[in-house]
Amino acid sequence: MTGLVVTAAVFAAGLVIGLVLRGREGKVRSGKQRAGLPAPVAESLGPGVTLVQISTTFCAPCRHTRARLSALAERQEGLRHVDIDVTNQPEVAHALGVLRTPTTIAYTASGTEIVRVSGLPE
Repeated sequence: MTGLVVTAAVFAAGLVIGLVLRGREGKVRSGKQRAGLPAPVAESLGPGVTLVQISTTFCAPCRHTRARLSALAERQEGLRHVDIDVTNQPEVAHALGVLRTPTTIAYTASGTEIVRVSGLPE
């Protein structure tokens, strides 16, 4: 009986965590200010707004995000899209507080974070 209760509790906890994470998928959140940007990010900033996409090699949603953001940047003057693959440089993701890919962060030319989207943008 104890095993059944433990199994039910673990299942319920997993369900709640899954629902919370799914609710955050693709949602825009306000930016957070961090002390200093990692070099790959700081070097990629241009005039206007830069959409920095944090990706990994085997991330399927990253490809869809890349296509959407590249198309948006082509249509919108003053908007730039940069994709940074953190597969071999996890310290960049850690410094930015990125826990999953794709994560897209919009920065001003001075490096101020405007907004952040975790997952495929809606």
